[in-house]
Amino acid sequence: MGEELTVLVCDDSPVVRKQIIKTLKTIGIQHILEAADGKEAVTVCHKKTPNIVFLDIIMPKMDGIAALKEIHQHFPSIKVIMASSTSGQAHLKKSKLLGAYSFIQKPISELVMRDLIKKILNEKDRS
Repeated sequence: MGEELTVLVCDDSPVVRKQIIKTLKTIGIQHILEAADGKEAVTVCHKKTPNIVFLDIIMPKMDGIAALKEIHQHFPSIKVIMASSTSGQAHLKKSKLLGAYSFIQKPISELVMRDLIKKILNEKDRS
């Protein structure tokens, strides 16, 4: 599933990035990029234009909300999935307003990730 997709994983925790990448590989994603903060994520999007971005909210240099705003402004077709260990309604509302595709709770389960990618692929097939 999703062999043709390029996915960017952005989290300031190398451990969390590794876990997400491992899960993505398990469900068949082969093209995976990494970023350690929002600023780096924006740079990677400009260079590689991934299909999907898993974006942590609380990070140094540039948080996920600011990165989402910039990514969505330049690349509205990128599906940005916000990830947070806190379930703040304010973050959820702001993320949706700024164009986030979805908002998921950490730790991210394989099932949730698989369902999201399946949904994105189905939408891609229909367009």
